[in-house]
Amino acid sequence: MSRGRRYDDEPKLNIKKVVATVLAIIVIIMFVISIKKLLSNVKLTKEVSTVETFFPVYTNQKWGVIDNTGKLIVNNTYDEMVVVPDKNKDLFICTYDVDYEKEEYHTKVVNKDGSEILTNYNKIQAIENSDGKNIWYENNILKFEQDGKYGLIDFNGKLILNPEYDNIYALEGIEKNIIIEKNGQKGLVNTSMGEVIIQPEYTEIATLTKTYENGYIVSKNGKYGIISADAKRIFEPIYEGIKRVTSNGYYAVVEAGKTKLVSSTGEVKLESGFDDIHEINGEYLTTTVKGLYGVLKIDGTNVIKNEYEDLRYLYETYYIAKKNGLYGVVSMTNDTLVDFTYTSMEYMKTADFIEAEKQNYKTDLIDRKFNVVLKDVIVSELNLENGYVRVREGEEYQYYNFKFEKKKSQEVLVTNTLFLVKENGKYGYENKNGDRIVDCIYDDAKEQNRFGFCAVKKDGVWGNLKSDGTVVVAPSFNLDEHLYVDFIDTWYLSKDLNLNVYTK
Repeated sequence: MSRGRRYDDEPKLNIKKVVATVLAIIVIIMFVISIKKLLSNVKLTKEVSTVETFFPVYTNQKWGVIDNTGKLIVNNTYDEMVVVPDKNKDLFICTYDVDYEKEEYHTKVVNKDGSEILTNYNKIQAIENSDGKNIWYENNILKFEQDGKYGLIDFNGKLILNPEYDNIYALEGIEKNIIIEKNGQKGLVNTSMGEVIIQPEYTEIATLTKTYENGYIVSKNGKYGIISADAKRIFEPIYEGIKRVTSNGYYAVVEAGKTKLVSSTGEVKLESGFDDIHEINGEYLTTTVKGLYGVLKIDGTNVIKNEYEDLRYLYETYYIAKKNGLYGVVSMTNDTLVDFTYTSMEYMKTADFIEAEKQNYKTDLIDRKFNVVLKDVIVSELNLENGYVRVREGEEYQYYNFKFEKKKSQEVLVTNTLFLVKENGKYGYENKNGDRIVDCIYDDAKEQNRFGFCAVKKDGVWGNLKSDGTVVVAPSFNLDEHLYVDFIDTWYLSKDLNLNVYTK
């Protein structure tokens, strides 16, 4: 009671206390907001790729290496390109003391700390490969030389092959497959298995299809055979030729100048009704007769007449066909599902849509049911990892998922902190909440790259912004001859996209 009386004796409202309390609350709210912003900024920073990545760089006629922040990891002191076999691993091959006349050189391998590694091996080289469009280095495998012979190690220095081979190089266009040569004969190492699966006793080795999983064609004494991916001999080298097609245990071989369909036991299943076999899809063969394409069933039944200039299996019972120089889609019932109006047509299997180019260089995107879902666009990016396609519609860029639902850039560019916006013909950036971070003052601009940098163009020259919108380098680089513009800190991507080299 005494406590109650004491409070009762005080004034009903103490203005000073109220004001002080309100001020205290405001301060607390502001503190909380500040903390939230700080945490938000930390989160935004983390959303930009933090995976350490490395790139060769070239400036002042010297080579070095940077990381994804633009920090120089290997100083620009080398006359030859510093090779980065794996962009996410700090292993760099430096070539020095090159004598071109004598064809002599030395190499050393260093890590990001500048320490030399793999010192037990001489003249270490990355193994380059190419599919005709892209160039890459084979992953987790290196070539070394000892006493004029070659062997293989992995990135940790583990010995894979003793140095007993005359040459070692990649099977062109096929990952994880390395050709070994000895005494003029070729063999093959599958690096995913880490062992020799074909001994060096053949004159040529090629994959049966576009991937190694379906096996290899090998030749000896002018004859051809097939070895499976797990090193089993399907056919000894007895045929005049073997076509690079297979399905369901069927193969197309050449005997006495004639193409035949055989089973894995060598039994002839079909040898008439066609001049050549180009695809095998289950029970169906894509064939040519007098240069025109059609489809036969394995029992010889004609399914699609040989009347097309090109024919490629699409899915289910459908084929991409070419007629009078233009592409469309036909079915096994000889119905035309997509009219012959396109100059090229490709099926994007992972995304499950058809990309069809017109004579005006615009593109239609066609869904699985052959509906044109996007018309007269220019495809600028197909991102399989995040499941979206970026297209230019008129003067604007739009994003769609693979169901062709339009998406905001904030929905698909999940690691970005800044997002490109356009206003009155100029470009700027906003954050995920739609707040304007960079005013629309640029004539052109790129979406933020995975390392947090934004390439911007003004008055005909390019510069770069950080992930918070501040300027790294003011627009000053003329990159008109570059097919693709990208920056890492003060470095910009070189014109040769295959090299993936930055310069300044």
